[in-house]
Amino acid sequence: MKIRVVSSKDEISSLGPNEQMIHFAFRPSNTDIFTLITKCPNVKALHIPPSYIRTVSKSTRMFLEMKDIALLEGDVWGHRKDINEYSEISQSIYDHISEYSADGLSDDEIEAKLSNDLHMGPDLIRFIIKNKK
Repeated sequence: MKIRVVSSKDEISSLGPNEQMIHFAFRPSNTDIFTLITKCPNVKALHIPPSYIRTVSKSTRMFLEMKDIALLEGDVWGHRKDINEYSEISQSIYDHISEYSADGLSDDEIEAKLSNDLHMGPDLIRFIIKNKK
C-alpha cells in the first residue's frame, strides 16, 4: 500500500483521482480536506499527525464517516519527500499480520504487537488489518 505524502495545500491540486491514502504533513483546514476529497474521489483514508488531527472539526469528521473515509492518526517516520512522494507499507508488515493471524492472535493483539515492534501508529495498523481481509 502506498501513502501519498502531501506537504502543502498547493500539492492538493496536483493529486490524481486514483489516490487511495493520503498523509497530510501540514495542518489541513476543513477546506483542504473537502478539496482533497473532491479531487480524489477514491480516497479510503486520511493520515494526519497527532498534533494536527485534534484540529479537524466534528462536521468534517462526520462528513468523512458518511463517505466511509477513515481518519487515521499517525506520522510517516523516516520518509523523505524530496526522494519519493509516496511512503510505502512494506510487504513484511503484511507478512507479520498473516503470521500473527495464523498463530491465532486477535486483531487487537496483532495491533499491539506491531505497534510496539515496528513503531507504527495503531490507527494505521488497524486500517491495514481491516483492509487486508
